[in-house]
Amino acid sequence: MNNDITRIANALTIDVEDYFQVAALAEAVRREDWHSMEYRVEANTHRLLELLDRHSTKATFFTLGWVAEKSPQLVRDIQKAGHEVASHGYSHQLIYNQTPDVFREETRRSKQILEDITGEPITGYRAASYSITNQSRWALDILAEEGFTWDSSIFPVHHDRYGMPGTPRWPHRLTTDNGHELAEFPLSTLKFPGYTLPIAGGGYFRLFPYWFSRWGLGSINRQGHPFVFYLHPWEVDPGQPRLDVKWFSRFRHYNNLDVCEHRLDQLLGHFQFTAMGDVLRNQQLLDKEAPIAAGHEKMEFTSPC
Repeated sequence: MNNDITRIANALTIDVEDYFQVAALAEAVRREDWHSMEYRVEANTHRLLELLDRHSTKATFFTLGWVAEKSPQLVRDIQKAGHEVASHGYSHQLIYNQTPDVFREETRRSKQILEDITGEPITGYRAASYSITNQSRWALDILAEEGFTWDSSIFPVHHDRYGMPGTPRWPHRLTTDNGHELAEFPLSTLKFPGYTLPIAGGGYFRLFPYWFSRWGLGSINRQGHPFVFYLHPWEVDPGQPRLDVKWFSRFRHYNNLDVCEHRLDQLLGHFQFTAMGDVLRNQQLLDKEAPIAAGHEKMEFTSPC
């Protein structure tokens, strides 16, 4: 492995939600039916905790408030293993389908649940399905007002469900519409002429051949930047129930589940990882008074032209 790559600590993130809470399967599962579904997130998250322990690797677990409320011991297990706990909202609803008041209530509720369990401030956030878009930029002000200092919800790509094309690709400080500041770690991408390709993990990690993911993520390190990688506990669970959804949603959710854990095991051996908060601190992006790290210019948060 290239020595320049091994010196860069990247952000490893796990979005703790169960298979039936995923937006791609929403057509088959109503929110009110969640309590009747087979519950698999505890076992799958422990599976990931064991894998990370074997690699002596720490990560950030963006935990859904609904899951934390149902499984507080799971959150304690994550914390006890030395990982960072952050918020993934409460009910995994797309933010741009919520009103600001509903989003604020859910955000506050999830934060309080996690803080009550961990006994620590929860300052990091990731939106369900990266649904902070130009349509829901107002959510960033609410996050700052509710005590969050950093976010990882913005995907600088075109996509049918999320994306803010034209926004910065590297970790940076952003200024919200109402003048608040947050550290932002956007989801990692590759830049090609005329196209920005997602490379940050999840379904892309299952879709692309492993060699391509390794090459693409490595190219970010070779440019001197850390990348963020994300995965969900259900992505290492090929035995999960198969729900009756349209073919594209079925492909998005079930494609290559049987190889994902092995690929993650390889990735943990090929790159250096740590929690996202640690990476942002290494980049000097969490302390407003600290100088911005070389190559990471402080940027105003504005809509692309």
